[in-house]
Amino acid sequence: MGGSTRSPGVLQRDDASSQSRYQRLSQRMLDLSGDRGVLKDVIREGSGELVTPDASVLVKYSGYLEHMDKPFDSNCFRKTPRLMKLGEDITLWGMELGLLSMRRGEVARFLFKPTYAYGMLGCPPLIPPNTTVLFEIELLDFLDSAESDKFCVLSAEQQDQFPLQKVLKVAATEREFGNYLFRQNRFYDAKVRYKRALLLLHRRSAPAEEQLLVETAKLLVLLNLSFTYLKLERPTVALRYGEQALVIDQKNTKALFRCGQACLLMTEYQKARDFLVRAQKEQPFNHDINNELKKLASYYRDYLGKEKEMCHRMFAPGEHGSTVGEN
Repeated sequence: MGGSTRSPGVLQRDDASSQSRYQRLSQRMLDLSGDRGVLKDVIREGSGELVTPDASVLVKYSGYLEHMDKPFDSNCFRKTPRLMKLGEDITLWGMELGLLSMRRGEVARFLFKPTYAYGMLGCPPLIPPNTTVLFEIELLDFLDSAESDKFCVLSAEQQDQFPLQKVLKVAATEREFGNYLFRQNRFYDAKVRYKRALLLLHRRSAPAEEQLLVETAKLLVLLNLSFTYLKLERPTVALRYGEQALVIDQKNTKALFRCGQACLLMTEYQKARDFLVRAQKEQPFNHDINNELKKLASYYRDYLGKEKEMCHRMFAPGEHGSTVGEN
């Protein structure tokens, strides 16, 4: 990260100075801790709100020692970084302080003195005693679950005391967590988050002028649940959530498509065709829908072929020329 052609951890010395690169770098860095124990240099500005204290963060990071060419710790080689919760999954005090100063999309370089990193003893054999370390961190995203977690344990009566926007915000946070877990292929965990969001929205009674907001939020969650149960190979449940989505929006292409997929897995070919043709009517050139219709046609031909073969065997002449039923 950062675009530098030289690893940030490599020791550099100038003929005119005995200072190391870390020492020179620290002179132009922002002091976050007040004692110059955590220093920051922004490489690329981010946008939006600062990370909240109880957030779960999605970051790319690399940690360097001053005399090493390669990082001693990095997650940049992982296809999908793991979501980490502040105060639980992040063990370096300096990294916590650094992350709290960042915004989405930001890339920054930090120097952590031993007190804010690995302490006086270090972490043998990788980290020597009393060592200052450099980290480059990119904040991809963060989700604040503290507000959501506290809200979800309240009773329905207590939740009703809050304005609708609060409920919608918490439901959206739960759905975002579900989306992240889904992208990690953690489908069981994803559906738990989606169901929490749906329960919040089902509980909420809103006046007519606000009900549209609730129904719009429900629709998104129902579509997520239908897709997730398809991934869990439970097409009956996927169909149920898809049909609930169609109650809200009877022409929703995604809902029609998910229902068609579910029926196909259940070998209910006529129902699958009905849903997929309706989806195709809404989006005639949708590649996925047209491919699913081709798959349906292929499966149905195979099904008819097997039916024909079964009938042929049932009514074929026996060993002595008699047919089934003759005696």
